Amino acid sequence: MPDQRLKMTLAYCGTPWLGWQSQSEGRTVQDEIESAIQRLVKQPLRIQGASRTDAGVHALAQVAHVDVPESITLPLSAWTDGLNALLPDTIRVLAIDHAPEGFDSCGSAKGKTYLYRIWRAREMNVFEADRAWHVYGPLDMEVMQTAARLLIGTHNFVRLSANRGNQSEEERREDVSGSTRTIRRVELRERGDVLEIEIEGDAFLYRMVRMIIGSLIQVARGRATLEWFAELLETPTGLQSHQTAPAGGLYLVEVH
Repeated sequence: MPDQRLKMTLAYCGTPWLGWQSQSEGRTVQDEIESAIQRLVKQPLRIQGASRTDAGVHALAQVAHVDVPESITLPLSAWTDGLNALLPDTIRVLAIDHAPEGFDSCGSAKGKTYLYRIWRAREMNVFEADRAWHVYGPLDMEVMQTAARLLIGTHNFVRLSANRGNQSEEERREDVSGSTRTIRRVELRERGDVLEIEIEGDAFLYRMVRMIIGSLIQVARGRATLEWFAELLETPTGLQSHQTAPAGGLYLVEVH
């Protein structure tokens, strides 16, 4: 019998989890959702997410799909309510819909928006632990805005991303198309004690957003120059940035 494909929209706090992607160590968001599905419909079903968020990274609207045998006739509301009753409080199903023809959570994604939150006050708010990066001290917002504008457009982000380990660094450097991405928008917003940096692009490499944020902060602190930041984008043969912001401040906001 043909399957029915369901589109799932999910939110999660990444703090307790080893990321989205299922792995041998367990304790991932995907593992928890698949376990809840098996308990709900009494058979194992695999889900596929649009983004492999890292350990500690949060999601406001992750998108995934699951293929369900026609023999399972649960209404959509029963899927949502049933899974939320079985999932830990740090993972919520926001919506489940019938997927349109040809929909694939990863392959159909045309872009993603990420948000990074930075706590700027002298003392870290205890309720912001693992929700924001504590960066106290002066930041040159004008130079940071200038550096952020350099990101707009299509660049080779090999120096602002990490090697996931499935190929050698030499192979990764040679794969120019594999490390080229387009950034459509970067927005900096100061809201009280919080600095928000929102980045929208067609796709993102492993740890790319966190390395961009870490490098922007390095420039804003006066510990690196605008020229250094520009060279990261313009000269792909140089050293990695090695400035990686903590995972807890990063949020997947939307999958387009």
